Amino acid sequence: MAATSKRLLLSDLISSDKIDQVPSHYIRPLSQRPNLQDVLHDSIPLIDLQDLYGPNRSHVVHQIGRACRDNGFFQVKNHGVPESTIANMMEIAREFFRLPEEERLKTYSDDPTKTTRLSTSFNIHTEKVANWRDFLRLHCYPLEDYMHEWPTNPASFGDHVAEYCRSARGLALRLIEAISESLGLDRDYISRQLGNHGQHMALNYYPPCPQPDLTYGLPGHTDLNLITILLQDEVPGLQVLRNGHWVAVDSVPNTFIINIGDQIQVLSNNKYKSVIHRAVVNCQKERISIPTFYCPSRDAVIGPAPELVCDDQHAVYRHFTYGEYYDKFWNRGLATENCLDIFTASSST
Repeated sequence: MAATSKRLLLSDLISSDKIDQVPSHYIRPLSQRPNLQDVLHDSIPLIDLQDLYGPNRSHVVHQIGRACRDNGFFQVKNHGVPESTIANMMEIAREFFRLPEEERLKTYSDDPTKTTRLSTSFNIHTEKVANWRDFLRLHCYPLEDYMHEWPTNPASFGDHVAEYCRSARGLALRLIEAISESLGLDRDYISRQLGNHGQHMALNYYPPCPQPDLTYGLPGHTDLNLITILLQDEVPGLQVLRNGHWVAVDSVPNTFIINIGDQIQVLSNNKYKSVIHRAVVNCQKERISIPTFYCPSRDAVIGPAPELVCDDQHAVYRHFTYGEYYDKFWNRGLATENCLDIFTASSST
């Protein structure tokens, strides 16, 4: 395992070889490259959550609903997560990826079913071309079920990450309520569909890349979960597909970027769409991003809300368990951008 891991971890390849060009197994075919010169720069909605539980709640809910319908992505401020919690989370991620190789490899695994693992790219079993990324993936709800698996180096890792996970979950639940309400559903409707709920996160490390126009940190994809809460450092890298054009999304300090995932698209019966996005890399700076994925539990049954199905709008998707969706997504990989097409009501798959 150790020998294989040393070969696979991107950060170790770079630090040991001082490479000045991208190895061949990271190079995308010409038709699949990021074409960075064609990327547009625009903004996504920035929503102030200050009044989410005040007299102007309906206005904030309307803003969230409009952003979900028109963009699939939005940023939030006054979100309730302390700045110190955000700073500690980002710093502990940096400290982890600066640890010596042998220490980081204690959590290495290429098995996507493991609930705590360090790995590289996305899923090395299904990919023909690797992605310019290492990541530490953690399951984090319920915390007491998973914290014992987490790294113990840096020493404060568990405390800082647990604090962040609790805050991120609180924000996720507030947003889920607002999204449910924006669809004309009961405030707790979506939450009730999630079974026992699930929460994962990834600490993504994108090293500087000598030829960023040849590869991706992550290629275009939608998120399979319910909603994603993204914390990122000041280094740009996130891009969203809008009207056929890639748009760069820059970070605003102490805000989170929110995007709806495939399960919201299903529950909303296509009123809200999960949006294709990607991560690109650069040749000058490392980048760290920390997405929190809030999702149903594996046994939760997901399907369009009955209130959103009518004669004019039939059910677009069949019912399925989130576990079925999760397994199909991982086996399919990111090569096909999203997995929803095999869960349509007309599909026999």
